[in-house]
Order: sequence, then C-alpha cells, then structure tokens
Amino acid sequence: MRAADLEIPFRGVRRAADAGPAPATPSNEPGGIAWSVAESSILESAHDYACCMTQHEFFSHVTAAVIWGIPIPHALVVPDELHVSVLAPHRASKRPNVSAHQARAGRVTVTRHPATGLRVSSPASTWASLGAVLTHHYDVVAAADAVVRVPRMPAGFPFPPDARTEPLASVAELKASVAAGRRVGVEALRTALPRVRTGAASRPEAWTRLTLVDNGLPEPVLDYDVFDEYGTFVACLDMAYPELKIAIEYDGDHHRTDRQQWSRDIDRLEALAALGWHVIRVDSRLLFRAPGELVRRVRAARDRRLA
Repeated sequence: MRAADLEIPFRGVRRAADAGPAPATPSNEPGGIAWSVAESSILESAHDYACCMTQHEFFSHVTAAVIWGIPIPHALVVPDELHVSVLAPHRASKRPNVSAHQARAGRVTVTRHPATGLRVSSPASTWASLGAVLTHHYDVVAAADAVVRVPRMPAGFPFPPDARTEPLASVAELKASVAAGRRVGVEALRTALPRVRTGAASRPEAWTRLTLVDNGLPEPVLDYDVFDEYGTFVACLDMAYPELKIAIEYDGDHHRTDRQQWSRDIDRLEALAALGWHVIRVDSRLLFRAPGELVRRVRAARDRRLA
C-alpha cells in the first residue's frame, strides 16, 4: 500500500502516481463532465475523495458546479481544491485541499450525479450556493441559464442516442431554492431570477444578451432557426433580431482552431448572407474587453435596417 508508484491524495486513498488528470472534454454542455484541465483535475480529486467521504458529506459550491457542468469563471476553478458540505448538526471532515461547509437542513437538496454517481448538491441547490462566490451579476444569470436550459436540436432534428433531453432544473426549482431561507448572496440570486432564460447555450451568450439589453437594445431571440425559401434548414443562430434579419453569433476559440469548424462557418455565413442576413460575430476580446464596441456594432446594424 505504500509502493513508490502510489500516491495518497487523501488519507486512506491510494492511486497510481502517474495517473494524471482525466482528459479534458471540449464541451460546456450543462450536466456534462469537464471542459478544461482544471475541471478535469477537480473531477479526479472528487472521485478520489468519494472513496473516503462520510455518509453525511456531499460535494457543493464550485465543486458541484464543475460536476454538473455549470459554467463559472475559470479563476474560481482551483485544481485539486474541493468543496464538501454536510447538513447540520453534522460536521465535514477536515482534510488538506478540502473547504468544508455546513448547511441547514431544508436549504440544500442532495442527490447523485447520474453519470458519475457522485453525491452532490442538486443543480438548483448548487446554483443557489454560487450566489456567495460569483461576484458579477452576469455570471449569476449565466449559471442559472445553464441549469434551466431546455436541450433542443435545431429544426426538430432527433437527439443523438443517450443525449440529455431535459433541463437540469426548472425555473420553479431555482425560485424554491432561493425561497428556502436566508443565505449569503441571496439578493444576487433574487436579482438574477427575472433575467434567466431557457434558451441560452453558454456563459458568453448570456453575457452578450445582458450587455445588449443593459445598454438599451431590445432583447434578442435566442436559439433561432433559419430556413430558406424552400423550407430547408440553414442555421441555428445564437441570437437574432428576426424581423431585421440581424444575427449575433458568439465564436469560441474552437471556431478558430478547428479547421472543419472554420470551413463550416464559411459555408454557413455565405448561406445566411444569401438570404439577406447580417451576421455580427462576437469573440471573447470584443465581449469582455470592448463591450462598448459590441453595442455600437449591434446598434448600428439595427439603425441601418430600420432606416
């Protein structure tokens, strides 16, 4: 048990010393697994800790968000740091790299993650706990968007086998979690609830929508399907002003690094242009470093179409 090729992540737990973090999965799909090395590291640590956690303990806060695939700023995702909670009067174990929390009964719902089997706070309870750690209003909304997003395939295409077809939680469940009792960050949660939408596919899309609305522009339609004059599906747009044929598309880094994605984007943009659509492409630089320019571009496009 103390061989040189074993390491001890937690007392009573052994693992192969060269078993690095699980490979990152390039997906931000809520309910899924990791989307970066940091998240992969946390998941590995969670599986290790699950081998020694007491019957009263469960993963919560940032760790639960990672397990459920709820998007949060990467600065909050510290590799190997776990957040573990218990319901009062129990106390969480004190272990290295573990932030222990105690919650009141009735404030948190505990469940098991369907894919990993890890004992974890429910998606709605997890979101409610994030009100204490998310410092920007848009991130509180974006996390809620991910929890209540209703999975859909563009144009009614069938879901792939084993795809999740239900949201992680309903808006009603989010409201119930907020109403369950006083907690740190409850005002941030209450402020976010009216702005939560079921059609936002990612944190950047939520930030884009909120940036536009908070600067006086109409709220765009989310997840909008475009068809040509023959009824053939052309594209599903992140955001759109359909009456003006203005599309707003957020391009993550994979749009630049994936050659096949790049080629698909070219074909897609050509098809939209042929139908009279004006596409405004948004990247992380524009959204997070120059939001004023983003607003200017969208407003200018609307003004031209309305003229």
